[in-house]
Amino acid sequence: MGIDQDAVGRIAALISAAQRIVVLTGAGMSTESGIPDFRGPQGIWTKDPDAEKMADIRYYLADADIRGRAWRHRLESGMWSAEPNAGHRALAELERRGDLHTLITQNVDGLHQAAGNAPERVVEIHGTVHEVKCMGCGARSPMAPTLARVEAGEDDPACEACGGILKSATISFGENLVPEDLRRSQDAAASADLFLALGSSLTVYPAAALPELAVGAGAALVVINAEHTPFDPLADVVARDSLGDVLTAVVQAL
Repeated sequence: MGIDQDAVGRIAALISAAQRIVVLTGAGMSTESGIPDFRGPQGIWTKDPDAEKMADIRYYLADADIRGRAWRHRLESGMWSAEPNAGHRALAELERRGDLHTLITQNVDGLHQAAGNAPERVVEIHGTVHEVKCMGCGARSPMAPTLARVEAGEDDPACEACGGILKSATISFGENLVPEDLRRSQDAAASADLFLALGSSLTVYPAAALPELAVGAGAALVVINAEHTPFDPLADVVARDSLGDVLTAVVQAL
């Protein structure tokens, strides 16, 4: 069964008419690159609810065993070998065409930049797995040297500057978003005339408030996600097909 061509045509028409397009991407954008999501039917937390503790700052800071498990999980993560998929490449093509103002992503894998989106146009609202940060002194550095320490036998590597606890430079549950990233995302959503919500459950706040902010300011809304989202009733177009297939077809239709 083919993709919904009516939805493709309507999305392409909205993009052609728009002057300021803002995109929000969630875990569904990266599942087609082999990176599992968290809450879906085959999600990491669905299969292993205890794994969610690794993403909760309270448990992470309090329990060295959880930190050790988190570091092993990072070391073995498929993110390091993942490649951008057709959906990522389609968004990069939208930028090259001049049709993309801001790309806000809830993903931490860096695949949008790897696909060709300009780093200055991407807001990684949940941080990045490609850097490590110290919870004590705030120092940040590339992830690879710390992973090498884990591979060499350190279960819970400490900050070499202050001895503090290290974690990936991602936003865990219980941590605040970077204020500048949140402000930039909100400003972009509020000034958009078309907002594309792609592969996001639209249930994790404050990122999930962005489409509501855009619609409230008069923007058209497109939702492409495998599962129902709370914003489907507000959307001008809803598509359930593969993100890669839909976005590729949309770009070809422009």
